[in-house]
Amino acid sequence: MNESGSTWSTPRELLSVAFSRRQLKRTVSVMLIVGTAFFAMNQLGVILAGRATALVWVKAVLTYLTPFCVSNFGLLSATRRTVHHSRSTQTG
Repeated sequence: MNESGSTWSTPRELLSVAFSRRQLKRTVSVMLIVGTAFFAMNQLGVILAGRATALVWVKAVLTYLTPFCVSNFGLLSATRRTVHHSRSTQTG
């Protein structure tokens, strides 16, 4: 990983970037803001009406996990470092 720790090329580095305090702060913020908006639009009425089933609660959890995963995908797509293997060539 580079000195700033913000790019990755291996699975270990991927986890290090995704779970760094700085990145988690961002992705969890996205999860809470977007997830809460979607939860309110899609599940809140059913829950407040007392008609929540186990499926509704699973959907509620997925409502928060989806923006978390999407924001991590964007972060990891933007920070991926490709490894270039150079072949030495001689001119002569």
